[in-house]
Amino acid sequence: MKQVFSIPESLAPRLTHYCPGCTHGIIHRLIAEAVDELGVRERTIGIAPVGCSVLAYDYFQFDMQQAAHGRAPAVATGIKRVLPDAVVFTYQGDGDLASIGTAEIVHAAMRSEKITVVFVNNAIYGMTGGQMAPTTLVNQKTTTSPYGRRESHAGKPIRVSEMLATIPGAAYIARVALNSPANVGRAKRAIKKAFEVQLAGLGFAMVECLSTCPTNWGMAPHEAMKWLEANMIPYFPLGEFRTAEGVASNG
Repeated sequence: MKQVFSIPESLAPRLTHYCPGCTHGIIHRLIAEAVDELGVRERTIGIAPVGCSVLAYDYFQFDMQQAAHGRAPAVATGIKRVLPDAVVFTYQGDGDLASIGTAEIVHAAMRSEKITVVFVNNAIYGMTGGQMAPTTLVNQKTTTSPYGRRESHAGKPIRVSEMLATIPGAAYIARVALNSPANVGRAKRAIKKAFEVQLAGLGFAMVECLSTCPTNWGMAPHEAMKWLEANMIPYFPLGEFRTAEGVASNG
């Protein structure tokens, strides 16, 4: 019998600690598939962040390094410069990357560090109880904005991909979503391309993944997917925002 489904070699066969309906597991698998297809598992090093994915190192069958809050790009920079043949990526949520780590990611892109960044944007602080994040939408309710985020008080949510796409050192910047099989397929192609950009030595690459947090959004998993499509994608449009010379477009 032909085998049509299996666990990627780069993905550890273990039970998940993530909440039901959370999309971290999908992203983990897409990363593992991309690493396997590119044949770089033996030289891949991932940087685990703080937040819900702090235990990301438990899920991958390659080397992982833990970084302090927001410092994953700095740790990745150091590893990549010492081991230039390594394939180095960071895995960061919106609290880690778009709040305390904003300066780190901006300067890593500006220096055109040859690393790959996977940025998980679920518009809320997940692990610490559902507080308002830099990416929380206007009027979105959180534990620290129980009446909804007020633009007059907190401003609008930051669009990280659009910001980084203006930086000359960025070689590839894309935003994808995990709300449908078609969008998961597009996410897979974007993540793989971000690794290919690094392998080609073209510079900094980042893929922002619009994700769900059913627990802290107070929704069932299928309701969260619909909410993402109806509310997040209009404000955070999908697509490739920067494809430097030598980087093929997904079309």
